[in-house]
Amino acid sequence: MSHNQQSATKRLHELRALIQSHDHAYYVLDRPSITDYEYDQLFQELLNIESQFPALVTADSPSQRVGGAPLDKFEKREHRRPMLSLQNSYSPEDIQSFVDRLGKLLDDERAIELFCEPKLDGLAIELIYEQGLLAAAITRGDGQTGEDVTANIKTIRAIPLRLAGNDFPELLEVRGELLMYKEDFKTLNEAQEESGQLPFANPRNAAAGSVRQLDSAVTAQRQLRFFAYACGVIEGAAFSSQAEMELAFCEWGLPTLGVDHGSDGMGDFIKRCKKAIESPQPVPPTLGRVATHPEDAISYYQFVESIRHDLPFEIDGVVIKVNSLDLQNEFGLVARSPRWATAAKFKPDQAETRIKDIIVQVGRTGALTPVAVMEPVRVGGVTITNATLHNQDEIDRKDVRIGDSVLIHRAGDVIPEVVQVLLEKRPRNSQPFRIPSKCPVCGDSVVQPEGEAVSRCDNLFCEAILKESLKHFVSRRAMNVDKLGDKIIEQMVDAGLVKRFSDLYKLDQENVMSLDRQGDKSATNIIESIDKSRRPTLGHFIFALGIRFVGEQTAKSLAAHFGNLRSFLHTDVEELLGIEDIGPKVAGSIMASLRRKSFVREVKELLASGVEVQEVSTTNSAGRPLDGLNIVVTGTLPMGRDEIKDLISQLGGKSASSVSKKTNYVLAGEEAGSKLDKARDLGVQILDWDQFQTLINK
Repeated sequence: MSHNQQSATKRLHELRALIQSHDHAYYVLDRPSITDYEYDQLFQELLNIESQFPALVTADSPSQRVGGAPLDKFEKREHRRPMLSLQNSYSPEDIQSFVDRLGKLLDDERAIELFCEPKLDGLAIELIYEQGLLAAAITRGDGQTGEDVTANIKTIRAIPLRLAGNDFPELLEVRGELLMYKEDFKTLNEAQEESGQLPFANPRNAAAGSVRQLDSAVTAQRQLRFFAYACGVIEGAAFSSQAEMELAFCEWGLPTLGVDHGSDGMGDFIKRCKKAIESPQPVPPTLGRVATHPEDAISYYQFVESIRHDLPFEIDGVVIKVNSLDLQNEFGLVARSPRWATAAKFKPDQAETRIKDIIVQVGRTGALTPVAVMEPVRVGGVTITNATLHNQDEIDRKDVRIGDSVLIHRAGDVIPEVVQVLLEKRPRNSQPFRIPSKCPVCGDSVVQPEGEAVSRCDNLFCEAILKESLKHFVSRRAMNVDKLGDKIIEQMVDAGLVKRFSDLYKLDQENVMSLDRQGDKSATNIIESIDKSRRPTLGHFIFALGIRFVGEQTAKSLAAHFGNLRSFLHTDVEELLGIEDIGPKVAGSIMASLRRKSFVREVKELLASGVEVQEVSTTNSAGRPLDGLNIVVTGTLPMGRDEIKDLISQLGGKSASSVSKKTNYVLAGEEAGSKLDKARDLGVQILDWDQFQTLINK
């Protein structure tokens, strides 16, 4: 081995260990230890070395997490030891009965210590580690045989490709739950609906659907998590208790719900959990707990049920196991379930109500969304009156009709969902519901793009689309017409004053004063605000146009590439696909807009109405001081906040609206509030104005 290869091997070991450590901090602990930019630098160095020395690439390298070639099908694979299902119970009394049954099976007076943890509502998975390396991943299947989903599981950064440390067993089959956090589920469904795809019913289905993708690149894009809670076959290690096993998992870098070590009572444990939940840190509390008495297990069950909606993931009960592994073996199995464990489930967050009507709403992108209007009902502590029915396919699948009595469930504790129609209560004269073929607002024909589940109104000047599009057009990060609120826009459209974007720039004082409650002063303010917006940056202007799939950051990327509006209007799909972060779907959407005569005509009309789009310099863009940095701005500073954000963008950075673990810096001025507090809690570096000036003038 050459000297260069020796040094490369040494550095690769260092980089892999560093990246695995940072992945664990970020994806498991929710406590990022370095900035995204610093992480990207480490990862790029790793890729560069592996590119130079391909023979040094190993299966546990972080570079191997990218999706591989799509599979034709999933191969079946047997579990060495069956993955058993638990017997269910639904009340505190059932927990006491469970312990009483165990006591009768013992021939002595031994105390039965219990281990309690939440019952995660996800997809059961078995991970197989050989010599510390992830060798395979199998779904539960029927308990005896599952599907080999190794390629997909390797894309999930919360799951280590190599166990941490050196004191790990030769063979470890670790079992746990694959799931999706509620916020990630909500974001995924918004993207599904926006792209015309069917939304997932709940986080569990979303996780299962994500891991069963034949194309692992799709799985890699989904925000999946994993928590370990049991073993299959294990060779080279032994434990005395469930708690000791889960602590070992933590030492090997495997995510768990944690084990509370407190020797105090259940009451003190509950106080610690509540404090953790109320903390601004986005980290769930340590939820595993040993109970020495049945009463403690019952208190645990009642407490976890009370906080279930505050947790970042879905649970449907608690699992109570005998803590001693020797006793587990002694108690054995009954049928295909262990005698030594029970799933104490919560009563579902469901309620019965009646659908009074089904209305069809039209959104900014023209999507027609059917919504069930129901008699008010309390579900999970919240009064529900409406529930989305998503699209015609979903209505047909569930056969939902006006007048039906239905069961409502809060899917993901966020989205009210019709889970079941009570057919025995259906009115005799009920009729199937069909989404109209004409837009309910403008009367134009409705289209359903090929491959999409959502019907759309394609009339850009449909009143419903126009109102929502205008609200977007005048928003602060678009054209920034700060005196035009939602109600005034709706009045202008209803009065026929504004039928397209360019009409805003043709308004005069008299037009505005004709609206309800608009006097001379307020009309003057509105006209002045419209006039101030006539010189947008190219990025703001493209974003304001509301092209589907073109968000603020994409608009900035387009502006940086094209530099001027004329070049953007005359682009083609090949050029668009050459821009970083723009894929076929976004490029196709942009080209569909640019080919639409009414769209181009409206852009020209805006220019004719006095809008002057500012050009962007596309030279000397490399090596900008804020490249790759995300800087949140808060408080009162020497420049306006939007001016600072534009400056950050021009210098290569991004400026998100909220502080997160992806934030590199927070630029804080006087009277900075909650964003500054959150930055301190997350350990994000805080800059004052002078430090910011130093950073941008490097």
